Amino acid sequence: MKASAFVYPWDVNGDPAAPDRIAALGVRQVTLAAAYHSTRALTPRHPRHRIVTAEHAAVLYPADSRWHGRALRPYPAGDWAPGDAYGEAAAALARAGLEVHSWVVLAHNSRLGAEHPRTSVVNAYGDRYPWAPCIAQPATRAYLVDLAAEAAVRPGAAGTELESLGWYGLQHLHAHDKTGGVGLGEAGQYLMSLCFCPVCRAGYDDLGLDADELAAAVRTALEPVWQELPDGGGGWAAVEKLLGTEPATATRAWRDATARSLQEEAVAAVRAAAPEGFQVLLHADPVSHHVGANPGVDPAHILSVADGVVVPCTGGAALLGPFAEQRRERAVIAANLTVVSGMGGSPGTLAADAARARELGATELRLYHAGLASDADLDAVRAGLGALGAGPP
Repeated sequence: MKASAFVYPWDVNGDPAAPDRIAALGVRQVTLAAAYHSTRALTPRHPRHRIVTAEHAAVLYPADSRWHGRALRPYPAGDWAPGDAYGEAAAALARAGLEVHSWVVLAHNSRLGAEHPRTSVVNAYGDRYPWAPCIAQPATRAYLVDLAAEAAVRPGAAGTELESLGWYGLQHLHAHDKTGGVGLGEAGQYLMSLCFCPVCRAGYDDLGLDADELAAAVRTALEPVWQELPDGGGGWAAVEKLLGTEPATATRAWRDATARSLQEEAVAAVRAAAPEGFQVLLHADPVSHHVGANPGVDPAHILSVADGVVVPCTGGAALLGPFAEQRRERAVIAANLTVVSGMGGSPGTLAADAARARELGATELRLYHAGLASDADLDAVRAGLGALGAGPP
């Protein structure tokens, strides 16, 4: 199985030993961040720093002239990734014999929401989610499509992985997050992630729903959640029980269609900008109403649009199944495994976890994250890939 490790430019730039150290893990490929959200990251082996603070979502290369005069445009990085940080890191990794693919985070941008609040998802209570751009808004969609094309097709990249290409919602790892006091469950997360911005309100109206009545119904449906009463089970059935089958189905129809069309547009834009043979993968979840970095998709649809998917598998590989059932010839189904012990990963069981993922339909592996892992974690990754024969001959 081909394996790729996620990497940030700041893991590589300024550390001459980093490319060979990553290649020695046994991976054939790296997935290198080209556009990324705000973060605070550990760099445990870098000769010049141990903590990198990326203060806002940014592109990690110089943006081109397509953005001139546009209100919505990508932000340049600060001193955490100056100049063409992506290009510098990509060149160093390629010299070590690694195939470089870009890693592009799209609908997840707190600075965009802070500076352009009308772009954000608005919940049924009127609260804005500045980290979550509403993907139904025409200007936001145009921004995301152009960002996907520009950030994905960097010089030397053989492919891309598009993260957050769909709905984002309440769930968000934010600085000093204080939202865990009530267990919302899957149904509560969905209801709290429904958007009521003007574009989404019009979308509901077009489906025969009065947006004000729907928002009131969502607030009523959430009352048992705030009281922490049982929701009658998980999954979509719980959403229908809380909100009612007809309005729940209508909201899902609006959101599914909106996400699907954005995914189609973004992938088409990347392919139009890319050389022949450029691989386009989406980070994805096979349950279409799920939101976040791995947005929900319809497996049959997305595998007809993109070259494959990257599927979260740290908690188990069950999400691979629906994609495997729809797999097309040469489609990539990559199992994404966390290999950082301190972030809930299990690098010591990598070989077993990868073997199980392969049984369930995985064709490749993604390892999160070569820059964040300890030396002991990397030793375990090297041993695990060696046992699998996943690395280069």
